[in-house]
Amino acid sequence: MGALKGWHIVVLLVVVLLLFGAPKLPELARSIGKSLHILKDEAKSLTNDDDEPKATPKAAPEENPQAQAQARNDAANTSSTDSSQARDTEAREK
Repeated sequence: MGALKGWHIVVLLVVVLLLFGAPKLPELARSIGKSLHILKDEAKSLTNDDDEPKATPKAAPEENPQAQAQARNDAANTSSTDSSQARDTEAREK
């Protein structure tokens, strides 16, 4: 029960060659290489993400509730006015 010897590797290569065939081996090696490259890039990006300092979120400016309510009201009035103007324009065109 020792490590793999040289002849073990030769037997494994022969078995792989018989299972997959000679034309499939380059394609198989290429796909394994691409997979390892993607894995390596992802691992590197994860370590780079940990190294970068995280930006502190800026505090939102505080407004009084009355100003917020007025802003919502203005937005609602603008959109309803725009839609009613569009309907009037369509009615005139017909």
